[in-house]
Amino acid sequence: MGKSYSKEEPKIVVPNDTYNSPRNVLENIGKVIKDKATSVAKKHEHFLKGQLEYASFCGAYCEWIGVPKYGSTDPCYLDHTWHTNLLHKKVKDRDPCDGRNQRRFDEGQVYECGSGIIKGNGNNRDGGSCAPPRRRHMCDKNLEALTVANTKNSNDLLGNILVTAKYEGESIVKNHPHKGTSDVCTALARSFADIGDIVRGTDMFKPNEQDEVWKGLRDVFKKINEDLKKKKNYNYDKDGPEYYKLREAWWNVNRNEVWRALTCGAGEKDTYFTYSKDNKQLFSNSKCGHHNNDGPLTNLDYVPQFLRWFE
Repeated sequence: MGKSYSKEEPKIVVPNDTYNSPRNVLENIGKVIKDKATSVAKKHEHFLKGQLEYASFCGAYCEWIGVPKYGSTDPCYLDHTWHTNLLHKKVKDRDPCDGRNQRRFDEGQVYECGSGIIKGNGNNRDGGSCAPPRRRHMCDKNLEALTVANTKNSNDLLGNILVTAKYEGESIVKNHPHKGTSDVCTALARSFADIGDIVRGTDMFKPNEQDEVWKGLRDVFKKINEDLKKKKNYNYDKDGPEYYKLREAWWNVNRNEVWRALTCGAGEKDTYFTYSKDNKQLFSNSKCGHHNNDGPLTNLDYVPQFLRWFE
């Protein structure tokens, strides 16, 4: 048991990317999987789609101001002062990035490979997957406070996931060494994929023995399944207790909003690109495709996490 480390996360040299580069190969694999998942999730979209404007948060001021709705469809106005379920009195303690090392791109940052923190690296074997700095230091503190008492439906869940995404994105943009390049969008795409694994219950990283995020999300999706049974004569009962199929469908129908939140802080010169089968570059709009109506260009969230971490 215990922790072990591997070498620092390599820098990305995007201009040399080609159709056959590791990232683009993974993107194309992910697109095939995403298209199939979208087809499956579409029939339940109406019941799983979260509406940010109706999201509620019950944090430190809940006792005095009640539980108001967010009231906007724009995730860029989310503010951890109010939009959180963390009960800490100090505002800085309610920051999703609090306690996380935000200098994750510095020289010397390492992967962590201990069997005690990587699910699947059991039997005291440290030779399996290793969590990169971006995952170990993700701004997800607010998700530690999720319970069925404060997160009652897809709207509330979406609101909390978008708070994580917004602050994670801002941290990446602020600290990335190659601002104004596609490197920033690639870094955002990698965190986007890790957020997808957290939501779907397939995240391999276990930050501590309690793992409140994993437990809270499991309980919230159980509650969402119970509500589905009341609204419609179908459910995911056979999928419990982890509800992987339900979580997969929920992510699929809400992932576009997560990307919008993640890219709130991206710059106008930051663009994401992939290569088509005929080796043509496909570019997002500015701000890493923040304003793309058809969702993110990336499909990395449909590539298994252990493969992305090896990339």
